[in-house]
Amino acid sequence: MLFLGIVGRGLHRAAYTLCTLFLFTKSDIKTTVISVVHVLRDFCCSSTRISTHPHSVFWIWIHLLQFDVSNQTLKPEEDLLNKSDRPLPSGRMTLEAALVLRWALVPLCLAVSWLYSTEVLWASVALVALTIIYNELSAHGKGWIIRNLVNAAGFASFEVGATLVATHGHKDFDWIARSAVYASAGIFASTIHTQDFKDVLGDSSVGRRAIPIVFPRIARITPLIGLLFWTISLTVVWVVDWGTSAVLFTIALNVGYRFLRLRTMHEDQVSFYWYNVWLSFAHALPGYCRMFYGA
Repeated sequence: MLFLGIVGRGLHRAAYTLCTLFLFTKSDIKTTVISVVHVLRDFCCSSTRISTHPHSVFWIWIHLLQFDVSNQTLKPEEDLLNKSDRPLPSGRMTLEAALVLRWALVPLCLAVSWLYSTEVLWASVALVALTIIYNELSAHGKGWIIRNLVNAAGFASFEVGATLVATHGHKDFDWIARSAVYASAGIFASTIHTQDFKDVLGDSSVGRRAIPIVFPRIARITPLIGLLFWTISLTVVWVVDWGTSAVLFTIALNVGYRFLRLRTMHEDQVSFYWYNVWLSFAHALPGYCRMFYGA
């Protein structure tokens, strides 16, 4: 009975720890893990294999964890307003323990990446460096242009690393994969601020100069303009049929309308979900090209 009690407590502690780690990344699962997996796991490289898909998901998640722990240890009080279920504001982990975890994750991410290939390691190095630039060096607070560009570079690094992990030999990167990453970086650079509308209250409390705070009226127009521009561009680049184009345009118009007219925190959260629906469709288009044109 003593042994069973020890095992039970160990399992409970392990489950508690895993839940805590998940809560660090919970709010970014839809924007990073799901969207990156959609574009790269099946569609971008002809040499992807089903057996590598779990590897790719884990690689994305552990690097996302490295970023999120870094970000959430900077100003924990901000999450009391926006995301009180996160480990620090909820009291699941102390700030001191989170800081130890933050820096322990750096060599862990690099080591995991090195096990795949040198190319994957360089993607990991880029993500670690961009995390430091964005968080510890405060690029997130130096204006919306720098913030969007660093965000775009970070997403591109996620996509490059995840693609390499998902391919045979972890080194292949064909022209469709490269084009998809370039397009994705452009999309994120010009539209990723859609995630900031729902966080205006918390961002304002810490003095962050996000686009919805600096340009509140103009910012509401930009999702419609950005998504329509990228919808036209992507349907041309990937030679998409009229039916698929119509679906993408409809979602883009819906997202643009919602951000323009529906302005409560809850409505902005729902609008951001719809943005991620559009993003998933946009990320699937390289696979459309490969499937129908044999690229």
